[in-house]
Amino acid sequence: MSELMEMLTRRGFFWQSFEIYGGMAGFVDYGPLGNALRRKIENIWRKHFVVRERAVEIDTPTVCVEEVFVASGHVSCFTDVAIECESCGRVFRADHYIKDVLGIEIEPNIETVKEIIETYDLKCSCGGKFKEPFLFNLMFSTTIGPGKGKKGYLRPETAQGIFIDFRRLLEYFRHKLPFGVAQIGRAYRNEISPRQGVIRLREFNQAELEYFVNPREKRHPNFARYANVVVKLLDKNDVLHEVTLKEAVEKGIVCHELMAYFIGKTREFLLEVGIDEAKLRFRQHKDDERAHYAIDCWDAEVLTAYGWIEIVGIADRTDYDLKKHMEHSGEDLRVFVQFEKPIKVKRKKVIPNMKKLGPVYRQKAKEIAKKLEEIEVDGDVESITIDLDGEKIEITKDFFEIVEVEEEIHGEKIVPHVIEPSFGLDRITYAVLEHSFDKDVVEGEERRVLRLKRWVAPIPVAVLPLLSREPFTSKAKEIVQMLRENGFYTEYDDSGSIGRRYRRFDEIGTPFCITIDHQTFEDETVTIRDRDTTKQVRVKISELPKVLNELLTSDKDITEFGEIFKE
Repeated sequence: MSELMEMLTRRGFFWQSFEIYGGMAGFVDYGPLGNALRRKIENIWRKHFVVRERAVEIDTPTVCVEEVFVASGHVSCFTDVAIECESCGRVFRADHYIKDVLGIEIEPNIETVKEIIETYDLKCSCGGKFKEPFLFNLMFSTTIGPGKGKKGYLRPETAQGIFIDFRRLLEYFRHKLPFGVAQIGRAYRNEISPRQGVIRLREFNQAELEYFVNPREKRHPNFARYANVVVKLLDKNDVLHEVTLKEAVEKGIVCHELMAYFIGKTREFLLEVGIDEAKLRFRQHKDDERAHYAIDCWDAEVLTAYGWIEIVGIADRTDYDLKKHMEHSGEDLRVFVQFEKPIKVKRKKVIPNMKKLGPVYRQKAKEIAKKLEEIEVDGDVESITIDLDGEKIEITKDFFEIVEVEEEIHGEKIVPHVIEPSFGLDRITYAVLEHSFDKDVVEGEERRVLRLKRWVAPIPVAVLPLLSREPFTSKAKEIVQMLRENGFYTEYDDSGSIGRRYRRFDEIGTPFCITIDHQTFEDETVTIRDRDTTKQVRVKISELPKVLNELLTSDKDITEFGEIFKE
């Protein structure tokens, strides 16, 4: 891992944030190559989760007013247990510190942490005693506006912005379920003691899809695409299953077809961007592990030098979020769902007596009557209290009667459920790099190579003159310009021997190097060298755009496009 991280830093994938001021844990800068790689992964995510779904992408603020997170439960529930040393003042995340020092995994609550500290006489690494454990909210707080302003938070997830916009989104989708809403952007978590480089950050990149669905129809029309895909599923009882997704649903391992669909889709996306399938599994959250909003959750986990790490969470959030925002905002976030056939139902209906309401309530009478007609009752009641523009008015039985009526119902209003696949783009980017890192021997020398998928490589093409002099350099630059104008991100390098230049581009994962040599001036051909096999074929310069386009969007062998070139 240290060899990989040294290379990633040196070559411009990741850098320590605020490096010249000593750095700060939990923050990372993306260098030119890392940023290009992550952006390509983002675009492949869009292809799978936006373009291929009935979905749209929106962009909402990263700063939210406090009411949003009071409603969502983050203000009260989004916490870790922390412990602070009396002597040195250092603060640790309790469960991590206990695992590191004692090798014990615990359920992180104050009572358990307190018991562990007392039982094992646990002390800080400096020898000091710990103060009483306390809950630490992981959201960054801020003030919006001058003076006292309004309290706000940096968002700990991108999802809440989608829920807040639900009413507008429902109109956009013509009030028809199901539909998906995606958001890619920054999220923030004020981790107590972040470790593991890009694996645990205080500012990170998420790609989330909120898929709104009728709770009675947790299915997907395209499930057949993944039904027979075999996946590794580690259930909440730590039992490993290798079954098809169809079998997983039938056996009750996965709660419903829609969850299985997104497990299959997530697997497809991860394999396309370069995750090693042999190091991929899906793990179900244990009952005491799930977030406060979820009834079931599966994590896509990958095996790395850090062990198994979560890179995707797929949660069934039910109607928790929309109901909470309805409760706190007063907005109606329900969807009218039409029945296939109308049904007849009997119900108790309140009939206002306008002859009595009018003289007593005068100009308020019509509004009161309207409110009464909207109320459903189970049986006889002595009075009904209504809310009229914030004023509570108790209407006694003298002003209405209750009758039983039979009505034809064409549909009902429901609060949609939400299935949420949430992707940690930073962790995925790192895992792709680690899974791609390899070493082999070429021409008697060890080389380091990133065997990235061709379509995610930060620099897909490099153009190299065989000799660093005219006319090789000017011809090479001419080809660079031609490729750039045809939409290929292309690098030029004439520094050092041709062999060393090949090694430099192998190390950063460039799939193809184009070399201008003596023969180029005879027949207008160049060599294309494959990163993985080091094979080279000769191709006409005029055919380069077409050939490269086919190679960079497929796994085709380079020898399909010309005869192997031997020096």
